[in-house]
Amino acid sequence: MSGAIYALIVNACVAILFAATFAVLRASYPQQRATGWFCATYAIGLLTPISELGVRFTSTPLLFTATSYLSLVISTLCFTQGVIVLSGRVPPRAVAPAIAAIALVGRVMLDDSTRNTIGYGLVYQFPFYAMLLLCTIIAIRAVRERCDPWWAGLGVVFAVTASYFAVKPVFAAVFGSGETMRDYADSSYALLSQALGGLLMITSALSVLLMIVRSILRSTRVESETDMLTCIANRRGFERRARTAIAAARRTGEPVAAILLDLDHFKQVNDRFGHATGDAVLHAFGQALTCALPPSTLVARLGGEEFVALLRGANLRDAGRAAAAIRAAVARLGPELPEVTVSGGIAELRPHDTLVTLLDRADRHAYAAKQAGRDRIYPALSSAT
Repeated sequence: MSGAIYALIVNACVAILFAATFAVLRASYPQQRATGWFCATYAIGLLTPISELGVRFTSTPLLFTATSYLSLVISTLCFTQGVIVLSGRVPPRAVAPAIAAIALVGRVMLDDSTRNTIGYGLVYQFPFYAMLLLCTIIAIRAVRERCDPWWAGLGVVFAVTASYFAVKPVFAAVFGSGETMRDYADSSYALLSQALGGLLMITSALSVLLMIVRSILRSTRVESETDMLTCIANRRGFERRARTAIAAARRTGEPVAAILLDLDHFKQVNDRFGHATGDAVLHAFGQALTCALPPSTLVARLGGEEFVALLRGANLRDAGRAAAAIRAAVARLGPELPEVTVSGGIAELRPHDTLVTLLDRADRHAYAAKQAGRDRIYPALSSAT
């Protein structure tokens, strides 16, 4: 067998592996919608090397010539749609399908007697370099909006692949791609085309796969650090982000304050109204905290009815004002919810404080507020200095 045949077999095996990989990701993480498009890309693209093998070894080359081109166009269209979904951007919906439609019409109109001309090659390769150029533009826009180096790398891969398809007509004209598809299968050009095309296919697949895996890891970490009931950070998420915030504040010299909060007599809410109502109160309080405090504040539920807020750029008096705003927000949780009050303690970061000692001091102040009769913040705003 010629080297081109081996390259076709390798490309078919690679397509199977990537189709299976994206299928597993789609089944395991259905929220990653782009994986479905990439699975379709390589499942449909598998027909291209199979069809080109069919051209060589069957008596119906015309049928396999058509399926080879059609499957490659459709798989490239699926890949482009996958990149669009992955980026979160929605370009004009008709762009990619229009490219595919124009390509198919152009292919039907091509005269195969002109196979080894640049004009023939440009029309033949049009959908591939056009759609990959669209992918490159999407990646560039993602870089501009997010300053994400990963998208920059992806853009480079797309640009190189688009350039490869754009210059293929020149190489076909110079070196000759054969008078027929069967001649093509035996040519040196076919070996180069399949080997380089397979390499770029693997590079593109691995690049988008890395982007998807990164997205999965991010979403998994967000889920593991989010309290599902209140939709704010849990203890794990708070501690990780709070340590980072404190380290940054020490570098810049800005103050940091913490507010530790407990809903008063929350067990009675569960006993009188049921746990469903209690959960609704906790959710409403978590949302009230988020709305009452500046956007830069790190808000979390530490467990049960205990909440915390870490305020960057705030001293003890600022924290006292923020705590007062929280108490006012608690009074407006909603007419369908039982009335609740909150007790809390505030503390400002000292030079030798750690997160543990800062929260411990705020916790002791919260305990003092409960001992003093609840429904208050300690130390009181008037005495916060």
